Amino acid sequence: MQHLPEDWQRALVIVAHPDDIEYGVAAAVARWTGQGKDVRYLLVTSGEAGIAGMPPAEAGPLREAEERAAAAVVGVSEVQFLGHPDGRIEANPALRRDLAAAIRRHRPELVVLGHFGPTWAPGIVNSADHRAVGRAALDAVSDAGNEWIFPEITEPPPWTARWAAVAVPAGATHAVDVTATVGAAEASLAEHRRYLEALSPEPVADQVRAVVTMTTAPVDGFAGERAVGFELYTFAG
Repeated sequence: MQHLPEDWQRALVIVAHPDDIEYGVAAAVARWTGQGKDVRYLLVTSGEAGIAGMPPAEAGPLREAEERAAAAVVGVSEVQFLGHPDGRIEANPALRRDLAAAIRRHRPELVVLGHFGPTWAPGIVNSADHRAVGRAALDAVSDAGNEWIFPEITEPPPWTARWAAVAVPAGATHAVDVTATVGAAEASLAEHRRYLEALSPEPVADQVRAVVTMTTAPVDGFAGERAVGFELYTFAG
């Protein structure tokens, strides 16, 4: 098990919904911003379909605000929402084009993605939005560096990230030691208070502790007491 490369200065984290980053990756983000790195968030939806009983027109702005607050806790100030429909994302050329344009605009060396496999564990299906965004975003890393795939993107010029790191629940090839940033990750997730209150009757503090404990568990073959595991893809040297 290797350490995820950290010889970079700018990363872009791409996910489907507000709270996706806080379910694990935020602990790594807190480590990186603590090193002085520039980390930015790109969310494909506003999570407007995520709160039962709350109309999307009300839930969307609320969830965007919670995400911005969560980002600020771990040192992220730039948060962008693409406005695709929550729960109905399609991994099609239109999404790839939007993601490629964003990658060109932000010009990250590292692109970080959430888990987009079909399941989280045997019998536990992953969200359709997670699957669609992950597949499209991984393709968009290559698309962003090719001037001819989406020639209508005339500005900014092509850009290819060096790596894409996909957070995975199992089968990681690389890991990030987050032993020192677990507290920051918990505080970041706790900013999604209204969403978490709707998600479960359990106290928010208990939900937060359980989630972060699970997603920062020790990784086999890695020395860190608490870690986040990733599958790493290389695009440019």
